[in-house]
Amino acid sequence: MLLRRAALLVLVASPLLAQPPRIDPLQAEIDRRTALIADKLADWRHDIHQHPELSFQETRTARLVADHLKALGLEVRTGVGGNGVVGVLRGGRPGPVVGLRADMDALPVVEQVNVPFRSTVRTVYNGVETGVMHACGHDMHTAILMGTAEVLSGMKAQLPGTIVFLFQPAEEAPPKGGAGPMISDGALDNPKVDVVFGLHVGPGLLGAVQANVGSTTSSADGLRIVVHGRQTHGAFPSAGIDPIVVGSQIVLGLQTIVSRQVNMSTAPAI
Repeated sequence: MLLRRAALLVLVASPLLAQPPRIDPLQAEIDRRTALIADKLADWRHDIHQHPELSFQETRTARLVADHLKALGLEVRTGVGGNGVVGVLRGGRPGPVVGLRADMDALPVVEQVNVPFRSTVRTVYNGVETGVMHACGHDMHTAILMGTAEVLSGMKAQLPGTIVFLFQPAEEAPPKGGAGPMISDGALDNPKVDVVFGLHVGPGLLGAVQANVGSTTSSADGLRIVVHGRQTHGAFPSAGIDPIVVGSQIVLGLQTIVSRQVNMSTAPAI
């Protein structure tokens, strides 16, 4: 009986499986246009990688982005939340307002990979001379969003709704940088953005896209603790309070909360 049911299921499903998958015309046009600018996108990424800029210093990158968006005919705002750039593309059909986000800043890291577009930029960071490098993929994020703007702007009449391109500065320097200052500066207003999508490249399987419901990436919050000591003579240490020792105990105590009391495999430390 089970064998007959299985055979019947195969016979019913076979015509469905034999049919070619339906290709969405809009998606097919996006794929076609994307293939045409693949080399240009790689050139943008190499250029940005070779000229990295730290948080709050993304002037060259922001200018590159703004010039590109203006050439595409988008409505462009610069200096948003620092060096942020916002481009608005209004589609020819009704629909929601969708934000697409990329970050632009680099890190104080010395590049050790010998590629033609390697960074040779040097800077002084926290009093120490170091290199500057796109070690977190923001060069790719920026180039990808520039390419997305070019592809979609060429399909303006076919697009439902409005696309807001958000090029964010100082992602590596919260809370003074990142999304907060851009939002405060009206990046998600006029038009009012309904939803925002972003991505982050990683060392996973080439060509694969991963998504998650809920929280996907971690973040860090600042915590400031002030320890007040009490001065005393060196001959009578028991009469005083040494803030260095107290501070050291606080650091060790806080560290063991996460490392010894929180199961990080089931939930993040909040």
